[in-house]
Amino acid sequence: MRTLILLALAGLGAQLVDGSLGMAYGVTSTTLLLAMGTHPAAASATVHLAEIGTTLMSGAAHWRFGNVDWRVVARIGVPGAVGAFLGATALSHLSTDLAEPLMSAILLGLGVYVMSRFTFRGLPKGQLGKPLRKRFLSPLGLVAGFLDATGGGGWGPVGTPALLASGRMEPRKVIGSIDTSEFLVAVAASLGFLVSLGSQGVDAMWVLAFLLGGLVAAPVAAWLVRLLPPRVLGSAVGGVIVLTNVRTLLHAGGASVPTTPVYVVLCALWAAAVAYSIRAHRAERAERAAAEADEGVRVGAVL
Repeated sequence: MRTLILLALAGLGAQLVDGSLGMAYGVTSTTLLLAMGTHPAAASATVHLAEIGTTLMSGAAHWRFGNVDWRVVARIGVPGAVGAFLGATALSHLSTDLAEPLMSAILLGLGVYVMSRFTFRGLPKGQLGKPLRKRFLSPLGLVAGFLDATGGGGWGPVGTPALLASGRMEPRKVIGSIDTSEFLVAVAASLGFLVSLGSQGVDAMWVLAFLLGGLVAAPVAAWLVRLLPPRVLGSAVGGVIVLTNVRTLLHAGGASVPTTPVYVVLCALWAAAVAYSIRAHRAERAERAAAEADEGVRVGAVL
């Protein structure tokens, strides 16, 4: 029972992070399951089965608030589903000795990306422009879906920044479209794992615990994001993912690598990244306040 409660809390926390950043539910949840000793394919299968429910609720909420571009959902979601099915099949046929360090390496790369992206750049911003083309969205969806299944996460970390950086969609529609299309990816990945693995290694109670935690968090995330600066949260979560997966890689294959110096260096870098994000967030907030004050002065002068 204690394990189920912890998993539910982890699912809740992961969904809150995902609701704030538009990414990292799968990466965070899978990292936890790997740390508990779960087989890589079973860990990814567990997370994706739970994501069927959480992404469905998230997508419905975004649709209700007008945050979904259905053309983008179709153009990125269908190739993403194909990539996810292929990734799930590939991961299921790898031995544990090979799959665990491979998945940890992918998660480590995504963790470094999330931490560095939000530490140095914050939430990507762009100006609205021309519609996104299928020749851009299809390869992006295929790659992101494959990484999502093989790494237990990656749809948001790959897809969200790419669409935001294009500058051709409103940020709210980027988040809404990525979250909605992730439902297709979660279904396809789950089917891939079930076809290849059956129910082997997948604990239905663990799936339910993750699902319940995520369902509770989904409607709360939109409110909580007002209190937790996404830039700071991204740096903090990225650091957790990096530390956890570095530990797995250091012990892969029975290697005897001195871990303490590595952890000391990584913790120092993590603390520096979070501190930098906090300072940058405060500076951005002060800049916005000054701009609003100047606008108020100009409006008062006109009146």
